[in-house]
Amino acid sequence: MKFVLMFADTEPYEKDLAAMSDEERAEAVRQVERWFAAHAGKARMGGKLQPPHTATTVRLRGDAEPMITDGPFVEGKEVVSGFCEIDVEDLDEALRMVRTWPACPTVEIRPVETR
Repeated sequence: MKFVLMFADTEPYEKDLAAMSDEERAEAVRQVERWFAAHAGKARMGGKLQPPHTATTVRLRGDAEPMITDGPFVEGKEVVSGFCEIDVEDLDEALRMVRTWPACPTVEIRPVETR
């Protein structure tokens, strides 16, 4: 089964990162790199997203012209900051992988629709 993992940062997590020394931040990045290396056969594509203020949101409104605005589509305490696609046996395997995620505190697991 294919799932997308969406990694969400929180304000406290961002503050913790900002308070780290350069070496502590580098070690945090290395932990994420090790996680991806450990799951290299199952984790595919992914990326870190730029901050929410860089977003452009398009709201489709039927036949009317779309409404295009700067910024994220919703204000929230958690903001999706990155993603990857995984190909695993089932949700249980995805959950086992996510339990070892070393970075941001929230991960949403969403199945990819197949037709």
